[in-house]
Amino acid sequence: MNYKRLETFVWVATLGSFRKVAERLHTTQPAISNRIASLEEEWGCRLFEREQGQGGIHLTTKGKELLPYAEKILYMSDQLKQRADADHLQSGLLRLGVSETIVHSWLPSFMAALREEMPRLDIELTVDVTSNLSSALLEHSIDLAFLMGPISEPQIVNIDLCSYPLHWVASPALDLPVRRLKLNELTHWPIITYAKNTKPFAQINHRFRELGDIPVRFFSSSSLAASMRMTLDGVGISALPDAVIAAELERGELLQLDVEWEPKELFFTASYSNVLPNYIVEYASKRALEMASGYRLKMRKYD
Repeated sequence: MNYKRLETFVWVATLGSFRKVAERLHTTQPAISNRIASLEEEWGCRLFEREQGQGGIHLTTKGKELLPYAEKILYMSDQLKQRADADHLQSGLLRLGVSETIVHSWLPSFMAALREEMPRLDIELTVDVTSNLSSALLEHSIDLAFLMGPISEPQIVNIDLCSYPLHWVASPALDLPVRRLKLNELTHWPIITYAKNTKPFAQINHRFRELGDIPVRFFSSSSLAASMRMTLDGVGISALPDAVIAAELERGELLQLDVEWEPKELFFTASYSNVLPNYIVEYASKRALEMASGYRLKMRKYD
């Protein structure tokens, strides 16, 4: 039985589009059509029907019946490869999407570990906000994401990685009072926040809007590095993860403020699709959990 045909069958059933599958498998749409046609001829049944007027396709009754068997064969094939060819498993491509908070914490150690343990592995790294990473994962344009999860979709596996408290911080140059501050006292300066399409911005924006008619200026940015730079330069006040600001706090370049309200901590997951087995993705997820746990232990001295 042809492995590529089975793989194509599963991906077409998942994505519902020959074009998307061709992009995913780095081939042409006619090649995908030919594989499905050959499989239907081999099995003597139709697997897909086209949706009238919509351009998509869906499984026939027989296709739905056979899909779990195809998935099981692919899974067993992957298990066989794991036991028979360790070198093969350590090569390939990992398309990794990462939230910037992780970039500024344990990602460098994670990448160094993968380089040492899988020297033949290529990695395509995308750094973006969680909403974009989530969409990319569901569209299968990345294989694994470290993001503010979980993603509530049945085909997505979510592994709890780590959580980071957010603390209000400011440059000593702002000369804020050394006492407990009310939230409205922060509005004398711009509030530097995450991008508008993120969970942190949503909760910070909501909490400040509850203050009523007090004007609030938000400087939102999709770049954590830019937010850090603006805060260090005294442009405004920011709520940043403890993992990102530990060194600056220790050197006195930033001061942690005692404010009556702080945003909820950020929770991160390693998330990936379970449509097809992927040893590299599963291994990388477990390795990321080890790295995140080790980093958290290291950070406890700043808690």
